[in-house]
Amino acid sequence: MQSAGRGAAVPVSGSDGGGGSGGSSGRDVSAGGAGVREAIIRAHHEEWARVVAAMTRRFGDLDVAEEAAAEAFAAAVEHWPAEGVPPNPGGWLTTTAQRKAIDRIRRESKRGDKQREAQMVLFLGKMQILAHGDPPEPLGAIDDERLRLIFTCCHPALAEETRVALTLRMVGGLTVAEIARGFLVQETAMGQRITRAKAKIKAARIPYRVPSEEDLPARVSGVLSVLFLVFNEGYLATGPDTDPVRHELTAEAIRLARLIRTLLPQDGEVAGLLALMLLIEARRTARVSGSGELVALDEQDRGAWDRTLIAEGHQLVRERLATGNAPGRYQILAAINAVHTSARDVRDTDWSQVVALYDLLARLDPSPIVTLNRAIAVAEVDGPEVGLAAVDRLAERLAGYHAYHAARADLLRRVGRSGESRAAYDRAIELAGNTAERAYLARRRDQLAG
Repeated sequence: MQSAGRGAAVPVSGSDGGGGSGGSSGRDVSAGGAGVREAIIRAHHEEWARVVAAMTRRFGDLDVAEEAAAEAFAAAVEHWPAEGVPPNPGGWLTTTAQRKAIDRIRRESKRGDKQREAQMVLFLGKMQILAHGDPPEPLGAIDDERLRLIFTCCHPALAEETRVALTLRMVGGLTVAEIARGFLVQETAMGQRITRAKAKIKAARIPYRVPSEEDLPARVSGVLSVLFLVFNEGYLATGPDTDPVRHELTAEAIRLARLIRTLLPQDGEVAGLLALMLLIEARRTARVSGSGELVALDEQDRGAWDRTLIAEGHQLVRERLATGNAPGRYQILAAINAVHTSARDVRDTDWSQVVALYDLLARLDPSPIVTLNRAIAVAEVDGPEVGLAAVDRLAERLAGYHAYHAARADLLRRVGRSGESRAAYDRAIELAGNTAERAYLARRRDQLAG
């Protein structure tokens, strides 16, 4: 359990002796230290977003909500080993966070400049708690606390990258460092971006609700970006001290994508993102070996893929193709993954179709990462020399991106340039944050001749 401050990871020590939901009656007092540790980690994975969302709904302040949730988890670290894991961890954490929030607001009320604001937040929070903990139902199409939190964090008053980063922090529970790696920026810069975003939400009095039906289409693109980044972090986690695959994040991203699809059943990009995530998730169990090493697509046991998820993803792709409408980014990515998951053996992959789809995607998203992925596919069609030439043209733009160096290392290996390949593998290992991926890259490097 790492200490990353303010709830983005499970804290290693309690913050104070308060909190909790009373005595130890009904608790699993026989749980050993390892069992309690696992229970706290599991609760963080499963309950973080719920607790933050509940506190945001009650107090209307993201800073209060985030800090209260973090302090509740710190209290769990302090109390659960001695008192046992409560039968309802989520309820215990929510009750504790509620008390922590009230304590913080009372402290703030003693500061002159913030007294009136804190008293108002405390009054509103208490009024909602007195109403059986259920505030008035906000106007919106779906009643889901975490979905409300996502749409609040993804408000158009914020820049799109800021919306994504804030939601990854508040809903996904990712650390600032993990988010910064996903954006290829410095951790301090990302922390400042998130702090400014929370301040802007507070100053602008952005409402905590799911948008009305007429406002949904304009708001959904930022939410989809968030869900895809949350999913990616779960599918191949960037943190050096986290599990290489975080199923709770991929499952939550898929769950929320399904909810959004019920809001916008005709939106092609919503369906495309859901299909994309399903087709990637179908390969999850084959992605990491028993020894904790990443298993590349061409080495995976395709018999271990989840055929139910693949069938659902393929059906969504077919439905979008049948509309005849021009596909968006997520629909094209889903189609690329449909090609991969249609091949029973890697040798059966229709790489020409993959290249054609990347050509289409590049017209919508001419980013260097799309160009890199296209170059990898080109190498399968026209040979590694052609692919390597395309990859080398990205050297300046992707110098700090581990996947660029990993792809280049593999292509250098295939053309017999072992010394350069080894150096590229070394650089990829240095930059990679995922433990399973580093193990895979080290093995491939060590297999080089000479």
